[in-house]
Amino acid sequence: MATPMTTETATPLPWLAEPLAQALEQQRGHAVLVHGSAGVGSMEFSLLLAQAWLCEQTPEAAKTGPCLRCASCRLVQSKLHPDLFVLMPEALRKNQGWLLVDDKAEGADSKRKPSQQIRIVEVRALIDWSQKTNARGRGKVAVLHPADALNLQSASALLKTLEEPAPGTRLILTTADPARLLPTVLSRCQRVLLPAPDSAEALAWLAGQGVAQPEVLLAACCGRPLEALALSQSGVHANVWASLPRAVAQGAGAAALTGWPVPVVVDALHKLCHDALACSVGGSARYFPNGAVPRTAALPALLAWAQTLARVGRHAEHPWSEALLLDSLLGQGQQALADATLPPARRSHATANLASPASTLRGLPPATPSVH
Repeated sequence: MATPMTTETATPLPWLAEPLAQALEQQRGHAVLVHGSAGVGSMEFSLLLAQAWLCEQTPEAAKTGPCLRCASCRLVQSKLHPDLFVLMPEALRKNQGWLLVDDKAEGADSKRKPSQQIRIVEVRALIDWSQKTNARGRGKVAVLHPADALNLQSASALLKTLEEPAPGTRLILTTADPARLLPTVLSRCQRVLLPAPDSAEALAWLAGQGVAQPEVLLAACCGRPLEALALSQSGVHANVWASLPRAVAQGAGAAALTGWPVPVVVDALHKLCHDALACSVGGSARYFPNGAVPRTAALPALLAWAQTLARVGRHAEHPWSEALLLDSLLGQGQQALADATLPPARRSHATANLASPASTLRGLPPATPSVH
């Protein structure tokens, strides 16, 4: 799910204004690590910082952010700036439009899946680019997003450039978890922490983007406004999200989830299972409205469903049959949540059915409803 381009206004995400001003005032190093939770805007912040460094306005004005009017800013907005190198995994850059020179056109080499890693050949292309003279006299900026997509070989190839880049070259790396980076990468970067926006600020921004009932989708995304916006743009509406627990429990989950991308479906069911587990032991729902989640579902059945969802999540790249996957996950979810809605005489029968072959996923080990 793509997030909106954010270089069209100086502070398109209001919670980034203060961190951006601080970074422009305080950051003097040539390598910066921007880290914040997913959905807060690490990539958007990095592009704004790079755009400010390349901006051709007066140095005094550049302390608050890019002017957005000069030729350099317009080149960044059009993704054509010769002194800006944005490096993402192949799958992500094709989605976001930050293509490299050697990227093939859409439809070419269709048998090969786009890489989810930043490969060593791409890092070497960045290094070659950094050693050439800049085109517009404001230096060069390379953005690597996310830096934890670097594999061991590509991260090792980047170390020398991180430590001592060509004169006038700066690097911005992003990550949601610095612990996923090599210590040798971390030690060469100055850190910029992006705090999560407060709830009122995030809700006001989402409402301004036309998201109905933003508090529902913001809770669904752990308070991450960009993820909430992307969820809304993918066709997931707040009223459907709030009614999903009852729909799954009553066997109408397939109709409710029609048109949702498979990764969004798996994520939504995992969150539903989490909330049902919390409610079954006296806790509160986190991702769904409190009154929407059954509070008396059977714990063994929910644990079995959670194990299946976790296995599916670990095999995200598996070429699933979407219809069979959805049928299996919803079937097991219905059996787990139906315990709260079925008469007592039928509850034990529903839980017993969890061990049947129909409730397991083809190609994965069967889930067990037992509690260890």
